[in-house]
Amino acid sequence: MRHLITGGSGFIGNLAARRLRDRGDDVRVLDLWEDRSRPGDIEFVKCSVLDRDGVRAAMREVDIVHHNAALVAQTDAGRDYWTVNVEGTRIVTEEAARAGVKSLIHVSSTAAYGIPPSGPITQQTPLRPVEPYGRSKRAGEELADEICRANGITLITIRPRATLGGGRLGIFQILFEWIRENRSVYVIGSGDIKFQFVHAHDLMDFYMLALNAGRSATYNVGTDRFGTLRGDLESLIAYAGSRSSVKSLPTALTVNTLRALHWMRVSPLVPWHYLTYHKECYFDVEPLLQLGWRPMYSNQDMLRESYDWYCESLASEKLGAAGSPHRSPLRQGALWLLKMVS
Repeated sequence: MRHLITGGSGFIGNLAARRLRDRGDDVRVLDLWEDRSRPGDIEFVKCSVLDRDGVRAAMREVDIVHHNAALVAQTDAGRDYWTVNVEGTRIVTEEAARAGVKSLIHVSSTAAYGIPPSGPITQQTPLRPVEPYGRSKRAGEELADEICRANGITLITIRPRATLGGGRLGIFQILFEWIRENRSVYVIGSGDIKFQFVHAHDLMDFYMLALNAGRSATYNVGTDRFGTLRGDLESLIAYAGSRSSVKSLPTALTVNTLRALHWMRVSPLVPWHYLTYHKECYFDVEPLLQLGWRPMYSNQDMLRESYDWYCESLASEKLGAAGSPHRSPLRQGALWLLKMVS
């Protein structure tokens, strides 16, 4: 079986490539930057998903396409969200159909739902994104579904919760840095809200289960063991032996302040962050458990492992910038001032 993974150097795409390679399949990744640590028998194609000719060439003799390439929320990409996440999805899916590909796995986002409802997010929860990133992910899903249906391609759509594990940086790097330096950690509102993550390896376990099932479906993937955001952060602080504490910020004032800082381009927190991180957010994963999936990591387990990886990498001076936003350190901008008085 030959696989093409767009965004195959990113956090999730890189793991998918290695899993598929380890089970004996042929793997080709397409990305704008090359992960030099990838195994030598994983083929690399330097190409943008907006380059139709390059994508077409990369599709040769491919059986299954894994579409991971996207501009993620924290890139703050504005209009480019639509260009990459929608038009890029169009090109990938159309060229997959042209090449006679059997199946396409599309990695989407919780952001497609918009403001999380009270209670669990289910398959029946409507998609009502509220910011540019989420709207682009919903539109990409709809476009992929339309093209795959018209061409008889099996389409598996996966929406992960915020994903953790060794190598995950981005917004979590700020959290880990502040805890390591005994700074206060802030939540919007009380923080006493149910908040779910997913470990990258648990995500990959389900990913492979869905791939092997071989039927069109949409799946929401998160751990089955999680508490409140405040409680899980306090548990991580205790585990780290840090003097940090979790402090609450007033909701309306904080959201409006972060909105202004984002408008001034001096904050790493984008609308998806400040409009939703004070809302409980968790998937109903009972349908996944009924399929036989058993996640190994709780929220607390994965936060601890990710924090340990961060500290070990910092000590070994291996925390360099990568081409993937989720695998790169993040500039803190105006948040640095808050850190200094914490």
